[in-house]
Amino acid sequence: MDKKFKVGVIGGTGFVGQRFVTLLQDHPWFEVVCIAASERSAGKTYSEAIKGRWKLNIPAPPKLENMVVKNINQVDEITEQVDFVFCAVDMKKDEIKAIEEMYAKTETPVISNNSAHRWTPDVPMVIPEINPEHLEIIEKQKERLGTKRGFIAVKPNCSIQSYVPAIHPLMSYQPQKIIVSTYQAISGAGKGFKDWPEMEDNVIPYIGGEEDKSENEPLRIWGFIKGNEIVKAEKPIISAQCYRVPVSDGHMASVAVSFNTWITKCTKTIPQIL
Repeated sequence: MDKKFKVGVIGGTGFVGQRFVTLLQDHPWFEVVCIAASERSAGKTYSEAIKGRWKLNIPAPPKLENMVVKNINQVDEITEQVDFVFCAVDMKKDEIKAIEEMYAKTETPVISNNSAHRWTPDVPMVIPEINPEHLEIIEKQKERLGTKRGFIAVKPNCSIQSYVPAIHPLMSYQPQKIIVSTYQAISGAGKGFKDWPEMEDNVIPYIGGEEDKSENEPLRIWGFIKGNEIVKAEKPIISAQCYRVPVSDGHMASVAVSFNTWITKCTKTIPQIL
């Protein structure tokens, strides 16, 4: 790719925002040209804004240390600089919905890590290898927003990405029931051991809201477009239990699946590796 896309990270001083900027440094496709955050951080350099708040084990990108953090409400000023934005703000859901639509209405695509728009009927929640066809709903979303280029797309809950891709190739065998237990790292709560020491040698057997996400978001991934909305699949029926475990990064899942059709043999020839 000859040209790099200019991107902004909205919520760039928080835990997920920090992960974004480290992943994007020296990326062959993207260049971070703007970081935005709350009023508390706005006007400071990035190094000043994250002082005492940096949660990762790797240092902040040196190229961004002197970048002045903008207020997330400076929408016009921010969107003039970027081709699109990644959004990872820590706000109430209604506020997140409003700010993401505000950015989209300036003709700026919004790629969101937040959960606020995951069930907005015309916003695609995508795992690209599984349901790229859901991106077609964006044209309907643009009609609603009154935009030509601006739209919102979201990622699903991180824990379902540990098992949904493994089940998806078996969908032709008609999975009927899924029982899943997820073992979710503390990074999923936006924390590390330094600011959550009580998690060391500890397991939390219930994470509020996570079971609902694990039981329903896969059905939206496996759903279909009907008119102006994405309709979730009726099956498989999923029962989930979600645990927080003392692991810094990476979610795990134990999954049991019952199928309507017997899986008797591998349907593809796997070449032998010599």
